[in-house]
Amino acid sequence: MTVLAFRHVPFEGLGLILPALEQRGIAVQYADLYRDGAPLPDTSRAAGLIFLGGPMSVNDDLPYLRHEERFIKQAVERGQPVLGVCLGSQLIAQALGAPVYRNPVKEVGWFDIHPTAEAASDPLFAGLEPAETVFHWHGETFDLPPGATLLAYSGGCRNQAFRIGAGVYGLQFHLEVTPAMIADWCAQDVNCGDVRELATPLDPGRHAARLAALAGSVFGGWSGLL
Repeated sequence: MTVLAFRHVPFEGLGLILPALEQRGIAVQYADLYRDGAPLPDTSRAAGLIFLGGPMSVNDDLPYLRHEERFIKQAVERGQPVLGVCLGSQLIAQALGAPVYRNPVKEVGWFDIHPTAEAASDPLFAGLEPAETVFHWHGETFDLPPGATLLAYSGGCRNQAFRIGAGVYGLQFHLEVTPAMIADWCAQDVNCGDVRELATPLDPGRHAARLAALAGSVFGGWSGLL
């Protein structure tokens, strides 16, 4: 059993999603369509699709993002499980008819999210506490696609997580990050502008233990759908 993971930059990988897949014997094939000459994969054979983050906007004129939106639509039509993180969640929203636009505030760092009442009966989000501190790095947001169920929100961004059907999940926040990933992101040239805007330096390991536990539960639950 294999999932296709769509990366958008070399430094935003699967992180804590990978152990959840490996524990269930699920292999990963990467589809790095942002690379020149990358072939388009046959998504129909995959057990599921994962769309990761990146510093670009879904509204940028990037042909590979349009390919990914088409793959998302096809996966939803087939009933394939889909997981989107940050940019990936925005791609799902836009592919399914919802606009993506600038959020009133930029969320970079550790901020609380809150599960909705619907999250209590969701197989992935049922274990969340009333407030969970998770990692964020985004300046845009989206409206919910038609038929989506809101699962989590924050004070600065209403639509933090949603589900469509039984297996399509979008997470605006970064539940997949490790302390090493956060430190690496802060050192990337493309992120330097965001880092300079922070009032205090980010502590990569501040909530790492709880984040890893949540990642195991949420990504483990999604992997179980494959």
